[in-house]
Amino acid sequence: MTDAHWSDPTRRALLRGAVVTSGAIALGGTLGTVGAASASARTTEPHLYARADWGARPPKNRIQVLTNPPRHIVVHHTATANSTDYSLRHALALSRSIQNYHMNNNGWSDTGQQLTISRGGHIMEGRDRTLPAIRAGHHVVGAHVANNNSTCIGIENEGLYTSVRPPQALTDSLVKTLAWLCGAYGLNPHNAILGHRDFNVTACPGDVLYAMLPELRDQVDRALQSHDVELDARLGPFEYGPTYPPVPKNELVREFYHGPARGPDDFTR
Repeated sequence: MTDAHWSDPTRRALLRGAVVTSGAIALGGTLGTVGAASASARTTEPHLYARADWGARPPKNRIQVLTNPPRHIVVHHTATANSTDYSLRHALALSRSIQNYHMNNNGWSDTGQQLTISRGGHIMEGRDRTLPAIRAGHHVVGAHVANNNSTCIGIENEGLYTSVRPPQALTDSLVKTLAWLCGAYGLNPHNAILGHRDFNVTACPGDVLYAMLPELRDQVDRALQSHDVELDARLGPFEYGPTYPPVPKNELVREFYHGPARGPDDFTR
Protein backbone atom coordinates (compact mmCIF):
# COMPACT_ATOMS: atom_id res chain seq x y z
CA MET A 1 0.00 0.00 0.00
CA THR A 2 3.01 2.30 -0.10
CA ASP A 3 5.09 3.86 -2.83
CA ALA A 4 8.48 4.81 -1.47
CA HIS A 5 10.47 7.42 -3.35
CA TRP A 6 13.80 6.06 -2.22
CA SER A 7 14.97 2.70 -1.03
CA ASP A 8 16.93 3.40 2.12
CA PRO A 9 16.19 6.75 3.81
CA THR A 10 17.57 5.45 7.11
CA ARG A 11 21.10 5.21 5.76
CA ARG A 12 20.74 8.43 3.78
CA ALA A 13 19.38 10.34 6.76
CA LEU A 14 22.17 9.16 9.03
CA LEU A 15 24.80 10.06 6.46
CA ARG A 16 23.32 13.53 5.92
CA GLY A 17 23.19 14.49 9.58
CA ALA A 18 23.40 13.37 13.18
CA VAL A 19 20.59 11.86 15.17
CA VAL A 20 19.90 13.55 18.49
CA THR A 21 18.19 11.25 21.01
CA SER A 22 17.07 12.57 24.40
CA GLY A 23 19.65 15.32 24.24
CA ALA A 24 22.59 13.09 23.32
CA ILE A 25 24.26 13.41 19.94
CA ALA A 26 25.04 10.32 17.88
CA LEU A 27 27.46 10.00 14.94
CA GLY A 28 29.46 13.06 15.89
CA GLY A 29 26.90 15.69 14.87
CA THR A 30 26.48 19.15 16.30
CA LEU A 31 23.59 21.00 17.85
CA GLY A 32 23.98 24.02 15.57
CA THR A 33 20.89 25.46 13.90
CA VAL A 34 21.00 23.73 10.54
CA GLY A 35 17.54 24.16 9.11
CA ALA A 36 17.27 27.93 9.25
CA ALA A 37 20.57 28.60 7.47
CA SER A 38 18.89 29.85 4.29
CA ALA A 39 16.34 32.11 6.00
CA SER A 40 17.42 35.71 6.53
CA ALA A 41 14.32 36.37 8.66
CA ARG A 42 11.77 34.18 10.37
CA THR A 43 8.02 34.24 10.33
CA THR A 44 6.19 34.62 13.61
CA GLU A 45 5.51 31.45 15.53
CA PRO A 46 1.73 31.04 15.77
CA HIS A 47 0.00 30.67 19.12
CA LEU A 48 -0.04 26.98 19.88
CA TYR A 49 -0.51 24.57 22.73
CA ALA A 50 2.36 22.42 23.95
CA ARG A 51 2.03 18.83 25.08
CA ALA A 52 1.76 19.89 28.70
CA ASP A 53 -1.31 21.96 27.82
CA TRP A 54 -3.26 18.96 26.57
CA GLY A 55 -1.95 16.47 29.11
CA ALA A 56 0.22 14.29 26.90
CA ARG A 57 1.49 10.94 28.10
CA PRO A 58 5.26 10.45 28.03
CA PRO A 59 6.45 8.54 24.94
CA LYS A 60 7.11 4.81 25.28
CA ASN A 61 10.58 5.12 23.77
CA ARG A 62 13.15 7.82 23.22
CA ILE A 63 12.14 10.20 20.45
CA GLN A 64 14.64 10.57 17.62
CA VAL A 65 15.64 14.03 16.43
CA LEU A 66 17.69 14.77 13.32
CA THR A 67 19.90 17.82 13.09
CA ASN A 68 18.93 17.98 9.41
CA PRO A 69 15.77 19.95 8.62
CA PRO A 70 12.84 18.25 6.90
CA ARG A 71 12.53 18.62 3.13
CA HIS A 72 8.73 18.58 2.98
CA ILE A 73 5.70 19.58 5.03
CA VAL A 74 2.94 16.99 4.64
CA VAL A 75 -0.72 17.95 5.04
CA HIS A 76 -3.07 15.30 6.45
CA HIS A 77 -6.66 15.05 7.59
CA THR A 78 -7.64 12.96 10.60
CA ALA A 79 -10.53 11.27 8.78
CA THR A 80 -12.70 11.87 11.83
CA ALA A 81 -16.15 13.43 12.03
CA ASN A 82 -16.42 17.10 11.07
CA SER A 83 -17.17 18.26 14.58
CA THR A 84 -19.02 21.52 15.20
CA ASP A 85 -17.37 21.86 18.60
CA TYR A 86 -14.71 24.47 17.91
CA SER A 87 -13.72 24.96 21.55
CA LEU A 88 -10.22 24.70 22.98
CA ARG A 89 -11.46 21.99 25.33
CA HIS A 90 -12.45 19.85 22.35
CA ALA A 91 -9.10 20.51 20.64
CA LEU A 92 -7.07 19.40 23.65
CA ALA A 93 -9.23 16.29 24.01
CA LEU A 94 -8.61 15.54 20.32
CA SER A 95 -4.85 15.52 20.90
CA ARG A 96 -5.23 13.12 23.79
CA SER A 97 -7.47 10.84 21.73
CA ILE A 98 -5.04 10.77 18.81
CA GLN A 99 -2.11 9.99 21.09
CA ASN A 100 -4.02 7.20 22.84
CA TYR A 101 -5.01 5.69 19.50
CA HIS A 102 -1.51 5.88 18.06
CA MET A 103 0.13 4.42 21.16
CA ASN A 104 -2.51 1.87 22.20
CA ASN A 105 -3.90 0.71 18.86
CA ASN A 106 -0.92 1.23 16.54
CA GLY A 107 1.76 0.41 19.09
CA TRP A 108 3.78 3.54 18.30
CA SER A 109 6.15 5.37 20.62
CA ASP A 110 3.98 8.48 20.70
CA THR A 111 1.66 10.60 18.59
CA GLY A 112 2.64 10.03 14.97
CA GLN A 113 2.40 13.58 13.60
CA GLN A 114 4.35 16.60 14.77
CA LEU A 115 1.48 19.14 14.78
CA THR A 116 -2.33 19.02 14.97
CA ILE A 117 -4.89 21.69 14.05
CA SER A 118 -8.47 21.41 15.28
CA ARG A 119 -11.53 22.53 13.33
CA GLY A 120 -11.65 25.51 15.66
CA GLY A 121 -8.18 26.56 14.50
CA HIS A 122 -6.30 25.57 17.67
CA ILE A 123 -2.73 24.47 16.92
CA MET A 124 -1.16 21.80 19.12
CA GLU A 125 2.19 20.12 19.46
CA GLY A 126 2.00 16.42 18.63
CA ARG A 127 5.04 14.17 18.96
CA ASP A 128 7.31 14.86 21.92
CA ARG A 129 10.12 17.42 21.44
CA THR A 130 8.57 18.88 18.29
CA LEU A 131 8.50 22.52 19.37
CA PRO A 132 12.12 22.80 20.57
CA ALA A 133 13.25 20.91 17.47
CA ILE A 134 11.50 23.33 15.09
CA ARG A 135 12.87 26.32 16.96
CA ALA A 136 16.39 24.89 16.60
CA GLY A 137 15.97 24.00 12.92
CA HIS A 138 15.97 20.27 13.70
CA HIS A 139 13.52 17.51 12.79
CA VAL A 140 11.63 15.18 15.12
CA VAL A 141 11.11 11.89 13.30
CA GLY A 142 7.45 10.91 13.45
CA ALA A 143 5.17 8.21 12.04
CA HIS A 144 2.79 9.78 9.52
CA VAL A 145 4.04 9.15 5.96
CA ALA A 146 5.35 5.68 5.19
CA ASN A 147 9.02 5.39 4.17
CA ASN A 148 9.49 9.17 4.31
CA ASN A 149 9.35 10.07 7.98
CA SER A 150 13.03 11.05 8.13
CA THR A 151 12.45 13.94 5.69
CA CYS A 152 8.82 15.00 6.27
CA ILE A 153 7.11 16.95 9.04
CA GLY A 154 3.37 16.31 9.29
CA ILE A 155 0.33 18.41 10.15
CA GLU A 156 -2.91 16.61 11.08
CA ASN A 157 -6.01 18.66 10.30
CA GLU A 158 -9.10 17.57 12.20
CA GLY A 159 -11.91 16.37 9.97
CA LEU A 160 -12.71 14.53 6.75
CA TYR A 161 -12.25 16.62 3.59
CA THR A 162 -13.28 14.33 0.78
CA SER A 163 -16.27 16.53 -0.17
CA VAL A 164 -16.26 19.66 2.03
CA ARG A 165 -13.80 22.44 2.76
CA PRO A 166 -12.32 22.84 6.23
CA PRO A 167 -13.64 25.69 8.40
CA GLN A 168 -12.02 29.07 7.85
CA ALA A 169 -10.50 29.00 11.34
CA LEU A 170 -8.66 25.79 10.49
CA THR A 171 -7.54 27.11 7.10
CA ASP A 172 -6.23 30.34 8.62
CA SER A 173 -4.26 28.43 11.26
CA LEU A 174 -2.92 26.03 8.63
CA VAL A 175 -1.55 28.93 6.57
CA LYS A 176 0.10 30.43 9.68
CA THR A 177 1.60 27.07 10.59
CA LEU A 178 2.89 26.39 7.08
CA ALA A 179 4.43 29.87 6.87
CA TRP A 180 6.09 29.39 10.26
CA LEU A 181 7.59 26.05 9.24
CA CYS A 182 8.77 27.32 5.85
CA GLY A 183 10.40 30.29 7.56
CA ALA A 184 11.97 28.18 10.31
CA TYR A 185 13.46 25.70 7.83
CA GLY A 186 14.06 27.98 4.83
CA LEU A 187 11.70 25.93 2.65
CA ASN A 188 10.06 27.13 -0.53
CA PRO A 189 6.30 26.55 -0.16
CA HIS A 190 5.90 25.76 -3.84
CA ASN A 191 7.89 22.53 -3.57
CA ALA A 192 7.84 21.86 0.17
CA ILE A 193 4.10 21.75 0.92
CA LEU A 194 2.57 18.46 -0.21
CA GLY A 195 -0.28 16.12 0.65
CA HIS A 196 0.05 12.63 2.07
CA ARG A 197 -1.15 11.14 -1.23
CA ASP A 198 1.94 12.60 -2.93
CA PHE A 199 4.01 9.99 -1.09
CA ASN A 200 1.75 7.02 -0.38
CA VAL A 201 -1.32 5.34 -1.83
CA THR A 202 -4.01 7.07 0.22
CA ALA A 203 -6.96 9.42 -0.13
CA CYS A 204 -5.47 11.67 2.56
CA PRO A 205 -5.87 14.66 2.95
CA GLY A 206 -9.16 14.33 1.06
CA ASP A 207 -9.93 15.55 -2.45
CA VAL A 208 -11.09 18.99 -1.33
CA LEU A 209 -8.22 19.82 0.99
CA TYR A 210 -5.73 18.39 -1.49
CA ALA A 211 -7.17 20.61 -4.23
CA MET A 212 -6.65 23.60 -1.92
CA LEU A 213 -2.88 23.06 -1.68
CA PRO A 214 -1.95 25.36 -4.62
CA GLU A 215 -4.01 28.14 -3.04
CA LEU A 216 -2.41 27.50 0.35
CA ARG A 217 1.09 27.56 -1.15
CA ASP A 218 0.37 30.95 -2.70
CA GLN A 219 -0.93 32.32 0.60
CA VAL A 220 2.14 31.07 2.42
CA ASP A 221 4.41 32.55 -0.24
CA ARG A 222 2.78 35.96 0.21
CA ALA A 223 3.14 35.72 3.98
CA LEU A 224 6.82 34.87 3.67
CA GLN A 225 7.44 37.74 1.26
CA SER A 226 5.85 40.15 3.73
CA HIS A 227 8.42 39.00 6.31
CA ASP A 228 11.33 39.24 3.84
CA VAL A 229 12.17 35.57 4.33
CA GLU A 230 14.80 34.35 1.88
CA LEU A 231 13.77 30.93 0.58
CA ASP A 232 15.28 28.10 -1.36
CA ALA A 233 15.05 29.30 -4.97
CA ARG A 234 14.67 25.81 -6.42
CA LEU A 235 11.17 25.18 -7.73
CA GLY A 236 11.82 21.73 -9.14
CA PRO A 237 11.64 18.48 -7.14
CA PHE A 238 14.25 17.65 -4.58
CA GLU A 239 16.80 14.94 -5.34
CA TYR A 240 14.64 12.34 -3.62
CA GLY A 241 11.25 13.86 -4.34
CA PRO A 242 7.85 12.16 -4.17
CA THR A 243 6.63 9.94 -6.96
CA TYR A 244 2.92 10.94 -6.93
CA PRO A 245 1.31 7.49 -6.68
CA PRO A 246 -2.33 6.89 -7.63
CA VAL A 247 -5.03 7.26 -4.98
CA PRO A 248 -7.24 4.24 -4.18
CA LYS A 249 -10.95 4.54 -4.92
CA ASN A 250 -12.20 2.73 -1.83
CA GLU A 251 -9.75 3.38 0.96
CA LEU A 252 -10.65 2.26 4.46
CA VAL A 253 -11.93 5.15 6.59
CA ARG A 254 -11.79 4.82 10.36
CA GLU A 255 -11.08 7.15 13.22
CA PHE A 256 -7.58 8.66 13.13
CA TYR A 257 -6.65 6.70 10.00
CA HIS A 258 -4.99 8.80 7.30
CA GLY A 259 -3.32 6.23 5.12
CA PRO A 260 0.08 4.48 5.40
CA ALA A 261 2.14 5.99 8.21
CA ARG A 262 5.11 3.66 8.56
CA GLY A 263 7.01 1.50 6.10
CA PRO A 264 10.01 -0.83 5.99
CA ASP A 265 12.36 2.07 5.34
CA ASP A 266 11.34 3.95 8.51
CA PHE A 267 13.69 3.62 11.45
CA THR A 268 11.36 4.95 14.14
CA ARG A 269 7.82 4.36 15.32
